[in-house]
Amino acid sequence: MKLMNYFAGAATAIAALAVAGGTAWAACATDDLPGKRDKAGDYPARALTMIVPYGPAGGSGQVAQAMAQAVSDLTGVSINRDHKPGGSGTVGMTSYMATPPDGYTVMEHIDDASSAHALDSTRPNPASDLIPLVTSQITFSQIYIRKNEDRFTDWKSFVTWVKAQDGKATIANVSKEGSMERVTMKFITDATGMKIQQISFDKGAPRYGALAGGQVDALFEQPGDVRKFLDAGRFKPILTILKERPAAFADVPSIKDEGMNFEPLFRFRGFYVKKGAPADRVEWLQWAFQKAFCTEGYQKYNESKFMNLIDSYRDTKGSQELITSTVAQYREVYKSMGLEVK
Repeated sequence: MKLMNYFAGAATAIAALAVAGGTAWAACATDDLPGKRDKAGDYPARALTMIVPYGPAGGSGQVAQAMAQAVSDLTGVSINRDHKPGGSGTVGMTSYMATPPDGYTVMEHIDDASSAHALDSTRPNPASDLIPLVTSQITFSQIYIRKNEDRFTDWKSFVTWVKAQDGKATIANVSKEGSMERVTMKFITDATGMKIQQISFDKGAPRYGALAGGQVDALFEQPGDVRKFLDAGRFKPILTILKERPAAFADVPSIKDEGMNFEPLFRFRGFYVKKGAPADRVEWLQWAFQKAFCTEGYQKYNESKFMNLIDSYRDTKGSQELITSTVAQYREVYKSMGLEVK
């Protein structure tokens, strides 16, 4: 099975998320949940801790801050964020799995947790070793260049330029082999015949700074994470990794426009509590995090990060289904890449 064609035509839950428009919902996903809920006995009696396995400046740090604020505004309970970057999320996950399952420590994580389990089943399965409280962001990726770049100005001229560099062109990306970003870049390089060095950055700020400062030629990222660079006119997207162009980026070609036939992978971010936490505390957390998604502040945040271009909400059951299907997808991809799947 060729890697490029693995996802082509697959009727998966994730692939069905992409939409060409960018309109927000008239009603929100959790409008049927009560606006207030009693505490679970005396829980929570103190502030919660949120472990974030990435730095504060990147997408995970930003969504963690926004959700923590939304939950606190809704419930009056403070949430202290504890950033533990490293190993593409593995440092934070290891730290979280060592905490007691008392409901006082929650975790933010991304699809890296699913791909890590797909490659090595001894690593925590976020659909069963954890309890997903809510998936609050699902988004697509793009490739960016500097707005004032004069060596190339669009996707076609970029591909032509890269091919002429004999493997010396560079793109800033995450460091984890087998991540959504790395797998997608393999789809793209296989489709185009490009050879490009992927320069690794675990933290968002150095990754964005590498493009802004000219240390790399391009950047693989999600649009919401670099919104300030787009608004400031410093970055320019040249490829949207969707089959159809969303209205917000109508002038940027999609992978289908450029003749690439693969099913795009998505970045998703959510919040978890450890399996084994008391059931009444889990129920309170599910209500708090799901209801917080629909608060005005969080909705405005998601819209500001282009997170209203795709249906970004999944409750506990929906998150488990999303994670389970993602793990299965990645396992097939890794096998087709010749990686050892444990």
